Amino acid sequence: MIKYSYNTLVYTGEDIEASIARLAKYGYNGVEFVGEPEQMDADRIKELLQKYNIEASTICAIYNEERDLVSSNENIRRNAVQYLKSCVDFASKIGAKGISLTPTACMKIYGEADRETELKWAEEGIREAGIYAGEHGVRLTVEAWNRYENYLINRLEQSLELVNRVNLPSVGVMGDTYHMNIEEVDIAETIRKVGDKLYHLHIADSNRAAPGRGHIDFEPIAQALLDINYSGYLTMELLPPFADPFNGTRCEEFYDQYTEESINFLKNLFKEEK
Repeated sequence: MIKYSYNTLVYTGEDIEASIARLAKYGYNGVEFVGEPEQMDADRIKELLQKYNIEASTICAIYNEERDLVSSNENIRRNAVQYLKSCVDFASKIGAKGISLTPTACMKIYGEADRETELKWAEEGIREAGIYAGEHGVRLTVEAWNRYENYLINRLEQSLELVNRVNLPSVGVMGDTYHMNIEEVDIAETIRKVGDKLYHLHIADSNRAAPGRGHIDFEPIAQALLDINYSGYLTMELLPPFADPFNGTRCEEFYDQYTEESINFLKNLFKEEK
C-alpha cells in the first residue's frame, strides 16, 4: 500500500498544529517533520498526531557546514553523527520510522579530500548512526541530490553503492523525483534497479512544484514503484522557485492549494479513491 506524506518545511512560519491539521484534512497518512530536534516539542507533536489521527512519517534532516559527514575536520564529522543520533531520538519519540541523510552539507559543491577518502568517512559515520537508528527501530535513507546542490552523491546508483558499503538493514536508498529529473537517464528504470533498497521517495515536479505542474511523466514512475512492491511513503517535498528556496518566503500556493493538488494527483495516478 502506498502511503502519502508532506514535508512541512515549506509551511513557513506556521504553527505545527495548523500544518498537521491541513494534512489530515486532505487525507495524508503521514507528516514529514524538519530535522531540528532542539526546536521541536516532541511531546506536543505526539499529542497533535493523536488528535488528528495521522502518523509521523519521516524526518527531513538538515545538513550544513557544522553537520558534514565528509568534512576534513574530524570534529565536524562527529557533529554530523551526533546530529543524526539526535534525529533518531526525536524520530523515536514521535513514532517516525525514517530519516533522510545526505553525507555533505547543503549547497556544498566541492570536496575537501579525494572521493574514496570522503566515501570512507561517509561510510564510517553512516554505519555508526545506522547502528544506533536500528536499535531504535528507525531507518536512515541516503538521498541523492542534484549536481547543483551536492557533488558527492548525485544519482541513485551512487547512493546504492554507499548503502551497500555500509551494509546495514537500517540504512537504505532515498530518491527525489526533482533531483532524479536532472540526474537520471530513466527515473523508472533506476527505481527498478534499486528495488527493495528504496526506503523512501520525495515527490516534486521538474520545477519543484506540485506533481503535474512540470514536465515529469509520473506514470512510468508509478508503474516502477508498483513493480518493486514499494510500500513506503511518497512524500511531497515542494519548494518555491527561488535561487535560495530555504529563505523563508511564504508562498500561499504551497499550503492548501498544492497540498490538496498533490495527493489528488498521486491518488489518480495509482487509481485510488480520493
